[in-house]
Amino acid sequence: MRRAIATVVVTLLCLPTARAEEDKETPWYERFTVRGYMQLRYDRLYATEEGFHNELADKAIGDESSFSLRRARLVLAGDVAPRIAMYLQMEIAGAAAKMRDWYGDLALDRDKELRIRLGQSKLPYGFENMQSSQNRLPLDRSDPINSAAPGERDLGAFVYWAPKATRKMFKYLVESGLKGSGDYGVLAVGAYAGQGLNVDDRDGRPHVVARATYPMKLGEQIVEPGVQAYAGRVTPDKSPTTLGGDAIGDARAGATLVVYPQPIGVQVEYNAGIGPELVGDTIRPRSVRGGYAMVHARIPTGAGVVSPYVRAAEYRGGIKSIKDAPHHASKELVVGAEWLLHKRVELTMELDHAKRTVADTTVWGTIVRAQVQLSY
Repeated sequence: MRRAIATVVVTLLCLPTARAEEDKETPWYERFTVRGYMQLRYDRLYATEEGFHNELADKAIGDESSFSLRRARLVLAGDVAPRIAMYLQMEIAGAAAKMRDWYGDLALDRDKELRIRLGQSKLPYGFENMQSSQNRLPLDRSDPINSAAPGERDLGAFVYWAPKATRKMFKYLVESGLKGSGDYGVLAVGAYAGQGLNVDDRDGRPHVVARATYPMKLGEQIVEPGVQAYAGRVTPDKSPTTLGGDAIGDARAGATLVVYPQPIGVQVEYNAGIGPELVGDTIRPRSVRGGYAMVHARIPTGAGVVSPYVRAAEYRGGIKSIKDAPHHASKELVVGAEWLLHKRVELTMELDHAKRTVADTTVWGTIVRAQVQLSY
């Protein structure tokens, strides 16, 4: 009995010390990380068409292009409190510097399964859009998915939910080199401005978005199906002589299937809906549709990991992020390979064969590009 009483007394006496240790604030430099990556490209190792370009992707591709700094990212991220995290990402692309992300996460439970994200961040729409350019195999995102959310980001509020075990799976799919999209929840809903990256809303009514995805193990394979949709109204930039275009319906729904490369992988996405498009001299709501399919592999070698890939994509619809929302029709085939020499050094070579019609101009050709990525 005396031993039991003594144990209780000692425990009570130690509680204030334990609580003080829990409440002791960790120095800021231990709670924050600084990281990022840089992508240096050579854009015309070979070209069959001098006017080859892509309005939705790498705008450095042009008649006189050679070297370009496609992305130079700097990320500051960390916890400011046990359930509050912040994330800031700046970018230099070409000669321009701009904010990519600036948001805070508020966790509503101890395991951070339910989170509210406030600020400018990625939109939960499409696997390829959510996937970081640091992890993606092809040099550029595909037209049919990226046209839904040019820049992949917007200003808004989002709610993400995922069980603790699934959050660990999302983390593993990125850190293992399997090219995961990151942790954006099993279920996601939100509202956002809808005009695009670093652009304020123009009609006073936000877009709404929802996404559901779930990675699962089937034997030794990991498969991730998903669905997503968004709806709202958008007002494109327009020329003085262009009519219409105010608060045009902008809505899509899509589906995703990802089979992670162990060693062969498959990635397929398709979406369809409505969006603004210039018809004659007037911007009207018109149908949009398109998707892509990619087959890739992950092959460990004595000199690093080699990941060859082939992706075919097709899109038809307006481009809401370009002045006057011109009609866009594209068919594209990219063939390439990524060589991971070191966990911080990647080399990618890619052949891009495409036919693109923007408004009344058609460009059909082939280019070969190279990229070196350094991560830090």
